[in-house]
Amino acid sequence: MAEKPSFRQALKTRRCLIPADGFYEWAILAETKNKLPLYFLNKSKAVFAFAGLWETWTSPNGEGINSVTIITIEPNALVRKFHLRMPVILPPNEYMNWLTLAAKKPDEYQTMLMPYPEDKMDCYPVSPIVNSAQNESPEMVVPFMKK
Repeated sequence: MAEKPSFRQALKTRRCLIPADGFYEWAILAETKNKLPLYFLNKSKAVFAFAGLWETWTSPNGEGINSVTIITIEPNALVRKFHLRMPVILPPNEYMNWLTLAAKKPDEYQTMLMPYPEDKMDCYPVSPIVNSAQNESPEMVVPFMKK
């Protein structure tokens, strides 16, 4: 991030927290090659925060566009079974540091950008309704049992 022009300045001055209660990844079922959505969450079921960056840029037609990105990192052992990256979940004691640290060197942020401990996480299958961005309901995080 510190070297990429698209993230360099945002890393220095436009860091944010993105609250969440979980995230999705997909497992490929060996017997059918179908994808099964999995919901990853804090074992305590507490809300957490992803490390993020925000930016305002100007579109070709001159309109101001606000955007945000979730920072990803190599996964912990739990997520690694399903994906090569995972979002950076910051521990609550790092929230203020992430938002306010005026690091002189980009690597000073690296100590906060670590995989969340797998022993504090859980995951379970959820309904395939998560495969459509048009769906938005509490059912999306209910454990799914095939019929």
